[in-house]
Amino acid sequence: MARHIYHCPLRWSDMDAFGHVNNVVFLRYLEEARIDFMFRLAPGDGSPSFSGGSVVARHEIDYVRPLVHRHAPVTVESWVTKIGAASLTIAYEIKDPDQVYVRATTVVVPYDLAEQRPRRITAEEKLFLQQYQVEEPAAA
Repeated sequence: MARHIYHCPLRWSDMDAFGHVNNVVFLRYLEEARIDFMFRLAPGDGSPSFSGGSVVARHEIDYVRPLVHRHAPVTVESWVTKIGAASLTIAYEIKDPDQVYVRATTVVVPYDLAEQRPRRITAEEKLFLQQYQVEEPAAA
């Protein structure tokens, strides 16, 4: 399974009054990694894949441990756990080599901005996403 790797810089303004990265800021880190994955790495020069828009339908996030400000970036690893006809689920870990700070998932729906409605995942998009897909084990 391939994972998309994004090195996210920490900003002084990311900290809250308790001296660690604020919980809401972690959602921004996930967004930066997701945009880097879906738009910068989309297949083909001039490909319209993912460029028509997408919306977040759901976020789920588990805060594992606090992250404090430092100059070194944090790593956000992303992979695909589900590809449906008109949605996909991306899983993430925000981490350093020796510890995980956050585990999260996002359900993303491709969106036709001109028509103002969800759209189906194209064959090209599906091929791209499958390179990063790993099936999550079924719940017991």
